This record gives sequence, structure tokens and C-alpha cells, in this order.
Amino acid sequence: MRKAREILRLKFEAELGNHKIGRACGVSASTVWDTVARFQMTGLGWPLPAGMSEAELERRLYRRPGDPQANPEHVPDWAQVQQELRNKHVTLRLLWEEYKAEHSDGFQYSWYCERYREWRKRIDVVMRQEHKLGERVFTDWAGDTIPLTDALTGEILPCYLFVAVLGASNYTYAEPSLSQDLAAFLGAHVRMFDFFEGTPELLVCDNQKTGVTKAALYEPEINPAYTALAEHYGCFVLPTRPRKPRDKAKVETGVLIAERRIIARLRKRTFFSLAEVRVAVAEQVRALNERPFQKLPGSRTSVFLTEELPALRPLPSHPYEHQNRKNARVHIDYHVELLGHRYSVPHRLAGEKVEVRYTEAVVEIFSEGLRVASHVRSFAKGGATTDLAHMPPKHRGYAEWSPERFQRWARTIGPETERLISAVLERYPHPALGYRSCLGILRLEQRYTAARLEQAAARTLAFGGASYKSVSHVLKAGLDREAVTAARSRPEPLFHENLRGPDYFKS
Repeated sequence: MRKAREILRLKFEAELGNHKIGRACGVSASTVWDTVARFQMTGLGWPLPAGMSEAELERRLYRRPGDPQANPEHVPDWAQVQQELRNKHVTLRLLWEEYKAEHSDGFQYSWYCERYREWRKRIDVVMRQEHKLGERVFTDWAGDTIPLTDALTGEILPCYLFVAVLGASNYTYAEPSLSQDLAAFLGAHVRMFDFFEGTPELLVCDNQKTGVTKAALYEPEINPAYTALAEHYGCFVLPTRPRKPRDKAKVETGVLIAERRIIARLRKRTFFSLAEVRVAVAEQVRALNERPFQKLPGSRTSVFLTEELPALRPLPSHPYEHQNRKNARVHIDYHVELLGHRYSVPHRLAGEKVEVRYTEAVVEIFSEGLRVASHVRSFAKGGATTDLAHMPPKHRGYAEWSPERFQRWARTIGPETERLISAVLERYPHPALGYRSCLGILRLEQRYTAARLEQAAARTLAFGGASYKSVSHVLKAGLDREAVTAARSRPEPLFHENLRGPDYFKS
């Protein structure tokens, strides 16, 4: 027998808290809260009307489905209830309160929840889970593959199928790929967002290495490239828990349907290029999304267009471009080397570790997650790209120098020195990078004579040199005193009796 009357008396007369009432009546605090909430929904007041029996109070608080007092016309539209639950922050309790506001003599909360759960069990399994509109997309690779035949060798190559399913509408995207590496994984996501014409809040992925570098129950480590993609589209990565298949039930069901509706339907076709497979898969995906539900009105496409698409966030102005990444240490000259070319960073970072992110067009350098430099990508081996703002104050003083000033100085020494200075300045993509070398060469006049520097410059140019080191080496070794000899001509071949010569072969 419920203790509703005693609970209400202690609540409204003694004004005790829920926990004290629960201890006094031997029930939990949640039971006290539920009893008070039910009482408030009945519209009754305290004290109770005179003559109301315990049975009448129980009936008013806990009306059962077969109660003749309940109006059958007040049975909720469960399909509408499920649709409302897809909206953010909407709960069964809120929907029941709205229902009771319209039908004061309607069914109580416990009956409302039980009938909804019974109705949901009868719905198609792929629609059973409740997900908020625009909240999640589930991604995974299908276990089965599509065979691709090499037209030249006849070799059978596996074509992997990437599958993505939106949580609320079950709208499905799939595309084939020749690999499951990071580039293919990220590229599939970019095309998936274009297909959905928007972005959800969460990317729910399995624990494959392309998405999660280290799987863990509490603090998984997300692949930095995957994190960068999510940040570009304004999403968050939510890996499934290890060995928790129910976390990814949505995509597991989507993968199963994709294998049956896409891979199985293409089993008798022979493909000779990835482009053919992409066209065939796109046709099957369109048919899958437009296929009517068995126990619900509409299809994946109709639910997506009318409900979930408006809830998605807009796409960014440009698609994500995958960036290669490497860790590097800044050299003492405040430059970072990438594939044979050097890029400048602020001089204060000399000796520090940084992260270099680069594409075919741009090189970006990050320190502690903050971008500190950005340069146009250069493929010149041995070259350097320098931002003058990255130089320390002392080095910026060299910016006051100019190529003309060095050439005027060199002209006072001699024409060969002037030619050498011009050659040094032409070596670098920016003349300022050669100022140190030019200054070192011209100052050699103070240690040696102008005549010797002129001869050393001529010898250096004759042998293709154009640097301070080459001129300094010539002067230290005294090679400037030696004449530059012309390359010797090729010696004539010697003939003797052991050589047969061309006449022998003519015979």
C-alpha cells in the first residue's frame, strides 16, 4: 500500500524536505518527489477534500491504462512524441507535462513512459535509437570490400567502403576507396560534409588509428590531423568506448545495411576503375536513402530534408585541405628546415621545438598550439624564405644595407670583386640573406690587400664559387698568387702494336 497521504501531510503540513520525509516513511527521496509531482498535476489542493478515501487518492495519483476515468481520445501520438524527442534538451518529462497541460484528466507520467517504450519496441530497429537533430554523425569502414579488377594485369584489388550515418534521420553516405589510410579517411569526411550540405556537432568514430592514435576509456588520444579537420568544420570528435559495441550501434546497423544494399547488389558487376565503383555506389546510396520506411512514414531522404538538414551547421567557406605535419627544432638562425628549404620564425624561438604544418601551397609553423609564422610553400632546395619581421633588432640593421651599397663598395676594390658580390647576391631568393656573406668578403681587404682580394675573387669566379668561405680559403691557402690555368685539352690516344684500331674491324 502506497503511503501517499502521509507523504503529502509531511510535505505540506510539516514542511519537511524530501530526504527527511523518505526516512520517516521508509521510501526513497525520489519516490517522495514523484508523489508530490503527481499530486500537483492532479489539480488537488491540501488539505484534501473532505471524504476523499485512500483508494480515491491512489486512483487520482496513479491512474492505470484501463481506468474508466481515462479518456481514450487523450492517447498521445507516439510518432509525434518521438519526433519531438529528436530536438535538443527535450525529454519525456517535458512532453508529458505539456500533454497534461492540454489534458488535465489525461494519463499519468508512469503510464505515459511505459506506453511510449512499448510503441518504440514495435518500430523498425534502425529507427529505435533516439538522437537529437543535427547532433551526431557516425562513421566507420565496412568489413566487406568491393572487388576492383586491374584492366592490365587482371589482379583483383579490394575497394574499401566508408560509411557515415546521421543519428536522427539515418541519412546515409558511402564512398569507395583503395585504402584506409589517413588521407583517404580525411578525404572521405570532406566529401561526406559536402554530401550532407552541413556539419553536425559530434563526429562519432571507431577506434581506428586514422581517427584515434590511442584508445582509452576515459582519455583517448585523437589523431591531430583528425582534430584539425573537426576544428575546421566546427565539430568535436567523440570516439566510442573500447569494447562497447552499443556506443556505435547506429553505424554498425548502417554498415550492415550498406553491405546488404550496396555491396551485395554490386556483387555480380565487374569494375575496372575506381571511378566506375564510385558511380555505382552513389546510385545505390541514392536508392537506399529514398527507400520508404517499413513502419514509419517517409524515407531517409524526406526526414533528412525536412528535419535534420535545417538543424545542421553551415559549411565553412572552403573545404578542409589536409596538412602534413612534422616536428622540428628551430635553428640558431631562427629558421626551420622543411624538405631542403628553410623558413623563418620569430627569433625568440631559436632552439625551441615547433610543429610544421604544410600543404602544396602554404607552410605554417606552430609553437604550443599557436601559429607563429606562415609562408608560401617553396620547392627551391637550399633556399630560404625569410620574413624581416622575424629578425632580431641587430639583424634588422642589415636591412638598412642595399645591394647597390655593397656593389659600390666592391667597385672601389676592383671589377672582379664587384662581379663576385653580384654573384653572391644572386644566390639568395632575397638579397638581404646574402648581406653577411658580402660584408665578410669586403672586410677581407683589411686583412689582405685589395690586389690580393681582387685576384682571389677572379679565381673564385673561375671555379664557380660565390661565397665568403670560398674566397677566404683561396686567400688563406695563397692560391690567389697562382695563375688560373685553362683546362687542359684531352690527350691524343696512344697507338702501339697491341692496339688493333679501326682498320682491324673493317677487315
